[in-house]
Amino acid sequence: MIRILIVDDEPYAREELAELLAPKPDIKILGLAANAIEALPLIQTLKPDVVFLDIQMPKLSGMALVAMLDPLPRIVFVTAFDDYAIQAFEENAFDYLLKPVEPVRLAKTLSRLRHDLSPQPVTMLAPSIRHIPGYLHNRVRLLPIEQVEFAFSDLGGVHVACQGEQFHTQLTLKSLEEKTPLLRCHRQYLVAPEAIFEIQLLENQLAQIVTPSGARVPVSRRYLKALKDELGLE
Repeated sequence: MIRILIVDDEPYAREELAELLAPKPDIKILGLAANAIEALPLIQTLKPDVVFLDIQMPKLSGMALVAMLDPLPRIVFVTAFDDYAIQAFEENAFDYLLKPVEPVRLAKTLSRLRHDLSPQPVTMLAPSIRHIPGYLHNRVRLLPIEQVEFAFSDLGGVHVACQGEQFHTQLTLKSLEEKTPLLRCHRQYLVAPEAIFEIQLLENQLAQIVTPSGARVPVSRRYLKALKDELGLE
């Protein structure tokens, strides 16, 4: 059962999303909140698996609410403006939906949530991963883990950057984090310690990693301190 809280200052938007979610047999709507201030104690008390969260709200925005949450539930931002998408993912979003929410697009989000929340068959994996199967067009390449710079997830799945190319992989980020030396630097990114050429500190306690190939890997404020501790940085 996926436990969901909906947060939106527009009553029609709240109710419409609830109506789309309610018929799903594996969905339980814990409640509806009219703003971020009302949502904060509900999240802390009810501990939902997922929060469908509007971005633009009076007094406290959805982005500001996310910065206050620890631990962080899976966040699906719901917005009328697609230019918020990049910022949404920088703020550890699991996904984002554009208003009005399309049932087909919502179904894709729910499918990803079901996969992410379901127990992973880790017993099928070796104690450690030496090579990552990478798919590119009609090729399958076994990528040596020591040659991988970083891995990331997006709406298309999980991808691995290796020697200037990006490959799709069927492994999850969680499996890669548990079974390889890759370090978590963002909800959607893992990076190889040997591929950290430079860490650039940005505004709002964010950062980005520059790899030897020149790629930029985001570091969210949630993982910045842990990453610096892992690398022995002050």
